[in-house]
Amino acid sequence: MRTEAAQRVELVFSLFDANADGVVESDDFDLMTDRVLEAAVASDDDAKAAIRDAFRRYWTTLATELDADDDGVITVAEFRPFVLDPERFGPTVTEFAEALSVLGDPDGDGLIERPLFVSLMRAIGFEEANIHALFDAFDPDADDRITVATWAAGIEDYYAPHLAGIPGDCLVAIPAA
Repeated sequence: MRTEAAQRVELVFSLFDANADGVVESDDFDLMTDRVLEAAVASDDDAKAAIRDAFRRYWTTLATELDADDDGVITVAEFRPFVLDPERFGPTVTEFAEALSVLGDPDGDGLIERPLFVSLMRAIGFEEANIHALFDAFDPDADDRITVATWAAGIEDYYAPHLAGIPGDCLVAIPAA
């Protein structure tokens, strides 16, 4: 695994631990889902259901694949070596990427405006400066929008252990002042 991917793993674990108790559990995913849905006020019921299902599947996949001692929680030690395994998590990441990026396009025009992107990413727990750096790395158009496809691909790239120098690395880097 590349250093950049290892840094992304550490950040993902801290975000998934939404209640900050040191482990990832089902309640963390419920909390994160609620936060994201609060930010997605303009999205339709289908998009909201899709992200809820994607978060639920994400937890189920993590629990099934990583909870080595069947205690209902995932420790960072259980999480680190396996989460960026495309064989185990690829379909789950794809479902999540598609659901989140569509949630960012409530008017269905295929474009995501910066303010909603920022709101959704803050709801997940990313730092605002890093979110803006990521959005800029996606090369927004003159109206400050990116495509749904760009964001979905960026999410999938974030979970790829062999990639470095990707826009998603902006989420773990300390942005320049």
